[in-house]
Amino acid sequence: MNKTIRRASVFCLLLVLALLVKATWVQFYDGRALADDKDNRRKAIAQYAYPLGDIIVGGKAVTGSEKTDSGDLAYQRTYEDGALYSAVTGYTSQVYGATQLESIYQDVLDGSDPELKNPVDALTGEHTDPGDVVTTIDPAVQKAAYEALGDKKGAAVAIDPESGKILGMVSTPSFDPSKISGSGSSDAAAWKALSADKDVPTLNRALKQALPPGSTFKLVVAAAALEDGLYGSVDEKTDSPDPYLLPGTQTYLRNESKTAPCENASIRTALQYSCNTVFGKMAVDLGQDKVRAMAEKFGFGDTEQDVPVRAAESVYPSGMDKAQTALSGIGQFDVTATPLQMAMVSATLANGGEQASPHMVSEVTDADGDALKSYPDGNTERVVSTRTAEQLQSAMETVVERGTGTNAQVPGATVGGKTGTAQHGENNSQTPYAWFTSYAKDDSSGKQIAVAVVVEQSDAARSEVSGNGLAAPVAQAMMEAGLKD
Repeated sequence: MNKTIRRASVFCLLLVLALLVKATWVQFYDGRALADDKDNRRKAIAQYAYPLGDIIVGGKAVTGSEKTDSGDLAYQRTYEDGALYSAVTGYTSQVYGATQLESIYQDVLDGSDPELKNPVDALTGEHTDPGDVVTTIDPAVQKAAYEALGDKKGAAVAIDPESGKILGMVSTPSFDPSKISGSGSSDAAAWKALSADKDVPTLNRALKQALPPGSTFKLVVAAAALEDGLYGSVDEKTDSPDPYLLPGTQTYLRNESKTAPCENASIRTALQYSCNTVFGKMAVDLGQDKVRAMAEKFGFGDTEQDVPVRAAESVYPSGMDKAQTALSGIGQFDVTATPLQMAMVSATLANGGEQASPHMVSEVTDADGDALKSYPDGNTERVVSTRTAEQLQSAMETVVERGTGTNAQVPGATVGGKTGTAQHGENNSQTPYAWFTSYAKDDSSGKQIAVAVVVEQSDAARSEVSGNGLAAPVAQAMMEAGLKD
């Protein structure tokens, strides 16, 4: 064979082999990525070709599907009381994707999850009926939180301390996911309005936003002091000057009330009157490492907190000087926490020092209601001793009985809580955040619920912003609803 022809033949053969390799690569390796690409129209057509499965609250579907006139997108998602449950469900949209439970369980809800398919479906490629997602949310607690928050900007979380079930999760201002689930001009207009809203209604403040927790963090510092043995009980006098000169500075840490008996106050009294001087000095005496170790036991620093939606990290900072450590002891400086995290603190103390893993999905089922996956209750870890938990329960109950948290009282229940008012903006120039974290136990049945509430903004005058004034009534409504049979 002519040398030139032979070389041309070899070159052509190599080109064919290269094409075969590329075709194989695209088919077997890039194929899945192309199929899953958010811009792949065929994916959306397949997803919305049939009715979706549902998200269940209290035994009732809070989602649905309706036939559309949108050509190849045959169905679109609908929501029952969408604004009430948006912090739980998230949204799924023909155009804008999916969030929260709608996103995490998308394959189950559209029937494409391999676990849903029987052998015949797998062979024939027939569409499989979708599954459902069963949540732990209590409709009464959810509604109580939503109505109590009203037009305030904030969030609330409720947990069953013993099981870890999330009973309520609300973020306000909210939005109706039904308004953006389709592909029409009205959906586009609604999405544009949501995107331009400075209050970001689509942000789940209960999970995704960590803010300075203010004086609610004093519970963590008190737990560290008791566990370390710095103080033997909540009724032992502390070594706490009033005011307290921040170490290495000429700045004094003072208390909100000039008449509160904070000098050398016990932990009980210091929680009752929310004495900054006591917990600022206590944090310095313990040292930041011991406070951080206790915070991390409660859940601070967890970058993979899934419920199953991933929560933002709650942070106790490092590398502080002693003055900054003192400010961290009152939940300021660079300390941040989500409402979920502060609900976990109260839930752990209410549960005798054991923390049950928080979760808002109990099981995922197939179309026949058979469980594909179940999430166990009561998966606990010891955070503090039973004695420390009982001591702090007693002190928190004093806060609600005759301290700064009286607005959280629930008839027929024992309630413990802690208020917080966190500074916001440079030199506290903006409206402070109002916090409240608490638990309630029914005196007859023993039923429990733990709650955390943050109010970022309301129409209250700045002088009226407080944990007891704004956040405690929301917690009270949730606890009362949760304890009813």
